[in-house]
This record gives sequence, structure tokens and C-alpha cells, in this order.
Amino acid sequence: MSSTFDHYLATIMEEGAREARQAGSATIEAEHLLLAVAAEGEATTRQVLVSASLDHQAIREALDREFEHSLSAAGVSLGAFDLPRPSRAAKLPSQLGASARLVLERMVGTFRKKDLRPAHLLLGILQAEVGTVPRALTLAGVDRHALAAQARRTITGQDD
Repeated sequence: MSSTFDHYLATIMEEGAREARQAGSATIEAEHLLLAVAAEGEATTRQVLVSASLDHQAIREALDREFEHSLSAAGVSLGAFDLPRPSRAAKLPSQLGASARLVLERMVGTFRKKDLRPAHLLLGILQAEVGTVPRALTLAGVDRHALAAQARRTITGQDD
């Protein structure tokens, strides 16, 4: 029998695959999972994200800024080129990239499977110290550590 969390995780993985396809990515990465969590709108994760003024659109904009910033660090100005949007992948990616695998490892390595809830997945995303998501949230002015602490409080039932 499938748990509520298993159903939630499957939904997020499917939406994450759609986000990855739209971005032209061959794999599902942590940023695609974060976009999927925001799009899903589950009550506890939405509350945590909204507390930092993050919704699907704000996260998308933060990821776009991170992309532009990363190019700039390599000496490439996105504004100097008329680049097309990434081509959609021909099919939905089914493979997890390294950052998404680390999200799941952090989540499963810390909590018992039967105790997992949607906020655990969000916490697994927010706990990354390096990568696209932490860079994007920093550029957006989001205190990722405070947001992760709020997700932890939600999990433990200590959220106001």
C-alpha cells in the first residue's frame, strides 16, 4: 500500500520531470524539484516558501538570475546575445541528476521513511550548501538557513 508521502513524492517527481524538460535538461535536478514543490502548493511547504516570498514564478526568476550571474562569472554577458530559450527535451527525463539524488539522500538518510512528509523534501532541497538552488536563493536575498529552520519547525510541529 502506498503512503500519502509516496504519492506526493511521485507527483513531485513527475512535475520535476516536466520542469526539467521545459528547461531542456536531460536530468531532473534539485532546482526542478524546488519548482515542482512550489507548483504543487501543498499547504505546509507553501507556507514555508511564502514566508520568504517564494512562489513558482519567484523561484523561476531567481533561477534565471542565477543562470545569468553564472554566465557573467565566466565572462559571458547574456544581454550581449539574443539567445533562444532552451529547447524542450523530446521526452520527459527519467534520470535524477546529482543534485536531486543528494536531496533524496539527505531526506532519507536523516528521517525514517514512515515519518516522511512534504516538508522533508523541501528541507532536503534547502540543505544543499553548494549548487544552483543555494546560489539562486542567495541572489534572491533569501536566507536559506532560516528557511530550512522554518521547514524543520514545521516538521517537528513547533511552527507558530
